[in-house]
Amino acid sequence: MGSCRRQRSRATLFVFADARVAMTYHDVEAVSRERLRDRQREHLRRAAERATSVELYRERFADAGLEPGDLAHATLPDLPFTTKADFRDNYPDGLFAVPREDLRRVHASSGTTGKPKLVAYTAGDLEKWRALGARSLYAAGLRPGDVVQNACGYGLFTGGLGWHDAVEELGACVVPAGGGNTSRQADLVRDLGVSGFVCMPSYALYLADHVRDRGGDPRDLPITHVPVGAEASTAAMREEIADAFDAVVTENYGLTELYGPGVATECAEATDGMHVWEDHYLVEVVDPDTGERVPDGDRGELVLTGLQKEAVPVLRYRTGDVVERTTDRCECGRTHSRIRVVGRSDDLLVVRGVNVYPTEIEHVLLEFDALAPQYRIDVYRQQRLDTIEVTVEVDPDHDVAAPTRNDLASDVTDRLADALGLTPDEVDVVPPDTIDRTEVGKVKRVHDHRGGH
Repeated sequence: MGSCRRQRSRATLFVFADARVAMTYHDVEAVSRERLRDRQREHLRRAAERATSVELYRERFADAGLEPGDLAHATLPDLPFTTKADFRDNYPDGLFAVPREDLRRVHASSGTTGKPKLVAYTAGDLEKWRALGARSLYAAGLRPGDVVQNACGYGLFTGGLGWHDAVEELGACVVPAGGGNTSRQADLVRDLGVSGFVCMPSYALYLADHVRDRGGDPRDLPITHVPVGAEASTAAMREEIADAFDAVVTENYGLTELYGPGVATECAEATDGMHVWEDHYLVEVVDPDTGERVPDGDRGELVLTGLQKEAVPVLRYRTGDVVERTTDRCECGRTHSRIRVVGRSDDLLVVRGVNVYPTEIEHVLLEFDALAPQYRIDVYRQQRLDTIEVTVEVDPDHDVAAPTRNDLASDVTDRLADALGLTPDEVDVVPPDTIDRTEVGKVKRVHDHRGGH
């Protein structure tokens, strides 16, 4: 592996008065909240100036009676939110703030719900994105010299090239495996001594099942760290992955509109919420219905402002992700606030007047040792009445006969009723390998058959 590029780590050791120690990739990760706010204030003014190169933002500043220099944390709510619709309405380059000759790359969303969201990057953007990704991988426990296999899809999806560049920036060796071809993925992990495996959580489970199906044990693989992202996952789901590989599993968060992966990450020390890198992103959490800011700790929709983006400045972007935020210093010593994603507002199911996030159902299912982290949720409307059905597999390590599966389904129904305030119309506990798997792309667990509900 001597051909892989090595780079000296920029990690810094900080010792605090309360004896907590943080090994960080960049010293900004552990600055005081006051100093961090000062940095945000400076970056926000420059971000506002860049944004006024875009007609959409020029009009919004004028309508709000603001000049770029007026923009501050307190005055941000005077500006309207930026939404997915703004990206689609201004496709392809209406939100670009620099001439095309200054661009070095474009990425895009899948466009499955309409026009794709197209974003662009200057050379400076790519440099910052690489550094953020490396910082995230370091926080997740990876180090220079590690061999990291990237099982995210390459192409317009930001996960492939985003994590690829981050691994190299970290000074580790990247194995650009991409998505799918799981037999080859497993061989590469063994043959190259891969310690880091970057992927979607559903694919980590798929790989573990693949190894078991061939008579192996995923714990025998050299993988020690599994950063996951691009799909929602509960702590219980990540614990399943950690147990499967005997590895540290950390959740990562990214948005195509704001570089891609590397917006926020869990630290390996605590794995207790994802640190948002606040020298690059200003965080607001708002009531999804009113748009008003909510207190720290309260549940609300995450709104992000990109503080250092050049090609496509983004102010007050409604992510659609429902989070809980804390600004308490983490036990790792990092001071950047942490978020826990509860679910996506787009994924919220309203069933018989009750709000249900799929991740809440997942959390309950994984309380049962006899159940596997493979499930499906179906919602129907029959004679104007909503019904919800949950199908979940038995864990392959548990020999559960059909009569016992019926008892287990009854227990799961009762537990879901307690947790959700809604009794599922049917819970079906099925044998292993009954539910379709996804080898490439995001897994689809929720199937809403109600049409234009």
